[in-house]
Amino acid sequence: MLRDISLELNEQRIAIIGLNGSGKSTLVRLLNALVLPTAGEVRVGDLVTTRDAKRIRRQVGFVFQNPENQIVMPLVADDIAFGLKNLGLRGAELGERVDEILARLGVAHLRHRESYTLSGGEKQLIALASVLVMDPSTIVFDEPTTMLDLRNRRRLQQQIDRLDQRAIVVTHDLDMTADYERTIVIDNGTIAFDGVPADAIAFYQELCG
Repeated sequence: MLRDISLELNEQRIAIIGLNGSGKSTLVRLLNALVLPTAGEVRVGDLVTTRDAKRIRRQVGFVFQNPENQIVMPLVADDIAFGLKNLGLRGAELGERVDEILARLGVAHLRHRESYTLSGGEKQLIALASVLVMDPSTIVFDEPTTMLDLRNRRRLQQQIDRLDQRAIVVTHDLDMTADYERTIVIDNGTIAFDGVPADAIAFYQELCG
């Protein structure tokens, strides 16, 4: 349970760190109405999550820790096209959008692959592609590297670093966020520290004892 949280998240790169069970995932799920507040409100611009959830999800994409939780179609191209089809996009424009995002992430060769045959790193990139293709202004990553080996962690980190969108990243990989503009430490459902990464990481390491 979160308590006494008051935040404005305006920086381009924000990390959220903390012990397991501290409330990190709950906090970021509030940002695109996957979780609704029981008190107070969450705003994205002029929109409020309790009233404008569908519109907010267009603006705030979400990449889960386990990509299998968001890959819904048997073929890669169909999975990436799924959200666009729900918006009414069809034909050549649909195919072009899918091809563009696959090429951007360096995974165009996976277009016709069956989703279940992908490696963990490939699945995470396809999950990111399915969010990016919707062109959100902010992307939330909930521990995106936890299930990846070092090579794929670095590959995903490079893609996050290249994003034009704001990225809010929940992670235990402290090195990943060393160059971010802001790091928030969550402990026992509250904001324990909020500042530059070096200071936040030092605080967190001391907290861990």
